[in-house]
Amino acid sequence: QVQLVESGGGLVQAGTSLRHSCAASGRAFSASVMGWFRQVPGKERDFVAAICRSGSVTAYADSVKDRFTISRDNAKNTVYLRMNSLKPEDTAVYYCAADQWAANLERARGAYDYWGQGTQVTVSS
Repeated sequence: QVQLVESGGGLVQAGTSLRHSCAASGRAFSASVMGWFRQVPGKERDFVAAICRSGSVTAYADSVKDRFTISRDNAKNTVYLRMNSLKPEDTAVYYCAADQWAANLERARGAYDYWGQGTQVTVSS
């Protein structure tokens, strides 16, 4: 089992940057594809980014590509989401997720086995 604890949310101005961290417990972190999702009230939880087990391959939603960067440190059991040039439409609760034993990057939230508690990011204009 994998437990995920997120940190790094907050209130920021448009155009600034923020970095999320997600620390995982358990020995299966390095065997898990990791993803970030976000959700606004009344809408579905949407894919943001994913990273393969080694960290060599990543995938992004079109809305965040070239602004957000996902990375991981398997020695620290931590995955990161660096968010640059933030926009008001990036306001959401952000969740990290683990797709344990996965071989491929997945964008579907149903593919992920474990979820963090979520952290609020609010971007003011």
